[in-house]
Amino acid sequence: MRVALDALGTDSAPGPEVEGALAALEADHRELTLVLVGDEDQIRAELARHGGRVPTDRLEVIHAPDRILPSESPATAVRRRRDSSIVRGIDLQKSGAVDAFVSAGSTGAVMAGSLIKLRPLAGVDRPAIGTMLPTSKGATLMLDAGANVDCKPRHLHQFALLGQIYAQDSMGVENPRVALLNIGEEAEKGDELALESYELLSRESRLNFIGNVEGRDIIGGRCDVLVCDGFIGNVLLKFYESVAEFIVSLLHDEMERSGTELDLHGTFRVLDYAEYGGAPLLGVNGITIICHGSSPPKAIQNAIGVAVRAVDSRMVTHMAGALAENQASSA
Repeated sequence: MRVALDALGTDSAPGPEVEGALAALEADHRELTLVLVGDEDQIRAELARHGGRVPTDRLEVIHAPDRILPSESPATAVRRRRDSSIVRGIDLQKSGAVDAFVSAGSTGAVMAGSLIKLRPLAGVDRPAIGTMLPTSKGATLMLDAGANVDCKPRHLHQFALLGQIYAQDSMGVENPRVALLNIGEEAEKGDELALESYELLSRESRLNFIGNVEGRDIIGGRCDVLVCDGFIGNVLLKFYESVAEFIVSLLHDEMERSGTELDLHGTFRVLDYAEYGGAPLLGVNGITIICHGSSPPKAIQNAIGVAVRAVDSRMVTHMAGALAENQASSA
């Protein structure tokens, strides 16, 4: 298995990428090869700092000195910046040289590059970003987390199908509970999008659709897959992250004031986005994992793990089959 890693993605690149890549190789004893894509001189200088940790037979470097910034127009940059780490990395997957691509670079550019070069799977109008939300019963997959801010019911139906397969293949949930995020549990609640989406999802025999859930239900682990449009999803994700940081800060301050020491390592791990790695872009003909720009090495390592599990489970093939069945049933 070969996974390409954008080595110019994080705010502190290439340090977190190199350290995260080495940790991933040390943790994975199978035939995994990582391809670091970025400025070769910078990457090799960073590798030299780690000396004997570098497994030369499982690590490759491909020179791509250009970096797409978040402030640039994603589609324009992807078309013009052919020597950028994002474009080179996606091109490697398109050509079959690697099986997956991981990047903490410009989210817009990674999405645009994946759409333009890998193309959406047949039956997918709009690929979605799936992200993990910590709950009291494990993680819930939410999609869309920001790729599509204006959706139609058929898009949310596609998100549900994509999310179900990802939950089965990568999360190990045999029969995922799929729910629609709404302002009430009743079927008649919500705006036109929610009402029509509810009706569409409730008729889908291939889904374990449990109906509407409210925002307060998420933290209790009411569902395994949470479906919403990208506008709501992105607001919820950012609020979730800020609340997690707020809680951790409060606990630290309280322990300092009281002079007590509590073992809250497990709690912090649940709230730490780095534990979940990256967010898959679901619905494209390939495996693209999107990470935070501020990702530490642990997040990079775990994002590589997300990519490995997606490749191992043949996720894209499963999604293509389910979408083909969906097209046939709706014809």
